[in-house]
Amino acid sequence: MEPAGESGCWFLYFAYGSNLLRERLLLRNPSAALCALARLQDFKLEFGHHQGRTSSVWHGGTATIAQSPGDEVWGIVWKMNTCNLSSLDKQEGVEDGIYVPIEVDVHTQAGKVLTCRSYQMKDYVSGPPSPQYKKVICMGAKQNGLPTDYQEKLEAIETNNYTGPVQIMEEIEAAIKAEKIDSA
Repeated sequence: MEPAGESGCWFLYFAYGSNLLRERLLLRNPSAALCALARLQDFKLEFGHHQGRTSSVWHGGTATIAQSPGDEVWGIVWKMNTCNLSSLDKQEGVEDGIYVPIEVDVHTQAGKVLTCRSYQMKDYVSGPPSPQYKKVICMGAKQNGLPTDYQEKLEAIETNNYTGPVQIMEEIEAAIKAEKIDSA
């Protein structure tokens, strides 16, 4: 079955977690292009551990979306090549049954409704994110100019105060440094 919004060889992906940060997404999906800022109505952002297990990548709870009438989740719509679909699914832990791909309709600031692929964690136990994971989400929200009140909500998220090494954070920081050197 082809993903929704398929035309030619691209699809739309609604990112609300660490993939808000361009450098995070581009680590594994170099062809992704920013399409729009958008909000997902009647959902809320939550953090959790799949089947109660802490993420070995982020050392804390990871983001998911849960249906919640009246709430909204802001994020970014990335236009991605369909050849990146399996790499994105892999990053999101689809084959391990951690996240399931879902189809969502999001509203852009220009008032358009876009049908996107997104991901929802299944079988999770609520748990706070690591400070490093929260930082990546907040950096991405700021980088892309999500609404200020939503950025403040993200900044207020409690973390688990994990202070150990986070390898992916080092990769992301290296990518950001490399970009600064390229643009200098």
